[in-house]
Amino acid sequence: MMKTPVVGVIGGSGLYEIEGLQDVEEIVIDTPFGSPSDAFITGTLDGVKMVFLPRHGRGHRFLPSEVNYRANIFGMKKLGVTQIISVSAVGSMKEHIVPGHIVIPDQFFDRTQGKRASTFFGQGVAGHVQFADPICPDLAAILAHAARDVGATVHSGGTYICIEGPNFSTRAESQIYRSWGVDIIGMTNIPEARLAREAEICYATVALATDYDCWHDGHDDVSVEAVLVIIRQNVATARAIIKTAVGQIRRQQLKCHCDQALEFAIMTDKSLIPDHTLEALAPIIGKYVQQDV
Repeated sequence: MMKTPVVGVIGGSGLYEIEGLQDVEEIVIDTPFGSPSDAFITGTLDGVKMVFLPRHGRGHRFLPSEVNYRANIFGMKKLGVTQIISVSAVGSMKEHIVPGHIVIPDQFFDRTQGKRASTFFGQGVAGHVQFADPICPDLAAILAHAARDVGATVHSGGTYICIEGPNFSTRAESQIYRSWGVDIIGMTNIPEARLAREAEICYATVALATDYDCWHDGHDDVSVEAVLVIIRQNVATARAIIKTAVGQIRRQQLKCHCDQALEFAIMTDKSLIPDHTLEALAPIIGKYVQQDV
């Protein structure tokens, strides 16, 4: 039986202003992990329910390490989101990925510094999800196809290295990261992708290349001003990709197993899970560990 899709979009401000979005509503959600970055914007697009959230809050108020990723993903789960499209500005670490191009990565490399809560587990329940392939292949394929359909130059696959920020890399760091073979560099998709997997939500990234970091001798070093110029240019492209992808999601049955990620992941005997933890995490783990009545 085909599950009715609910598509979540996490990105910058303005993405909820997609042409054709109907029945727009603003929803404030409390979570066991505190407040999300902002109110969720819901609506329908081509018959598909949409849920939008500005990752850094409207007005870009939160640093990458200050974003409450757990609350953001938990809120998406409570609203019934089945797929998350992450829209993210990144630096290019490869010559052929030109600022203005789109990348749909299929791997992540975590260089954050342990400041970010990266799991829903703990407080009496232990779990370990498979994360070898962190991106939903079906959703990624739809996004790549949609990007080509709207005329974007798109690169399918590649490794996104996630650094702590908020500073950009030193020149030495940038060169070392390049020597590791990574394709793009950003500050936000980890732990976002990890938490989406634990929440059994399909996750894929539309990465907007804005600069060449600071490794490229033939280009100016990355600056906020330069990044903002490219981001503004790419907003219309990102909106078009989302609109096209939503139509494809509505017509297709995704064959991935993202919605079963916790089936064998929870290690704790369900009789030993504290009631308060079970109650708090019910949207995440409830279908697997409901206590017998």
